[in-house]
Amino acid sequence: MITLKVNGEQRQVDVEDDTPLLWVLRDELKITGPKFGCGIAMCGACTVHADGTPIRSCQTMAADAAGMEITTIEAVSGKEAKAIQTAWEELAVPQCGYCQSGQMMSATALLRDTPKPTDGDIDAAMWGNACRCATYHRIRAAIHRAAEIMEG
Repeated sequence: MITLKVNGEQRQVDVEDDTPLLWVLRDELKITGPKFGCGIAMCGACTVHADGTPIRSCQTMAADAAGMEITTIEAVSGKEAKAIQTAWEELAVPQCGYCQSGQMMSATALLRDTPKPTDGDIDAAMWGNACRCATYHRIRAAIHRAAEIMEG
């Protein structure tokens, strides 16, 4: 039995220690925001926050996540998250939408740490978040717009 704190709630799951956190979230806890993309931490579709830091849940084992505060797209909050959500809607960022929860989780953490990111900051923070629809230009524009929204 492993105890995880997910989206502010203590949850116990009966899984093997080496079960990927993504499978615990989706299959055991029925939290479907994080998506399975590649399974090797290269696409970012499974991105969640662990103690505020973006991680790939497909390669994080359940036992390693015990003791961390895990936040998924369903519960991400704060001024950065709100600004990202607003900008994503204003600029119609998603096309198919599959990667967007991971994109938004990475972007939210970026704005928390770097409120006025440069293109270089955005590229570095978003590296490894793949978008098969190639909406990268809209993602970058939305991050800049979210920074403007946060400024007021």
